[in-house]
Amino acid sequence: MRGAQLLPMQQRGPYPLKWVRHEAGGERIMAVCEAIKTLVAWKRAHEALLLALRATHAAYHPRAKNLFDQLRRATISIEANIAEGDALNTPGLCRRHLRIAIGSAAEAETLARAAAELGYLDEDTVRPLLKVFDATLGAWHGLRRSPPVIGK
Repeated sequence: MRGAQLLPMQQRGPYPLKWVRHEAGGERIMAVCEAIKTLVAWKRAHEALLLALRATHAAYHPRAKNLFDQLRRATISIEANIAEGDALNTPGLCRRHLRIAIGSAAEAETLARAAAELGYLDEDTVRPLLKVFDATLGAWHGLRRSPPVIGK
């Protein structure tokens, strides 16, 4: 953004958040959000996403296409909804997106188990996936009790 200036750091709890002032209209927009990367739930969701993408890519077979595609979408949805809920800046909307993330985590866990039962993914691949989904759900419960809000 040419001509945009950085405003002073805003605080969201202990997490710094950088903002810029947009030239047109002087409205505030978020330029860089490092805060999301400090959330344990996001870290676990990101780990789950990377594990699922790598596992489904390595074990790809045409007959597993639909199951693997849905598993990838579900794990993407976990991380995306945690990030979106965090960015929406209100406890109600944050909780809503965290509930969507929990549904996606349950879906991904179910799909990973099905992939193992069908022999599309081996147990050694599925075990770490299930462990990280469980860690994601645990971190999610912590966020649900106390969602992050900008400006507090």
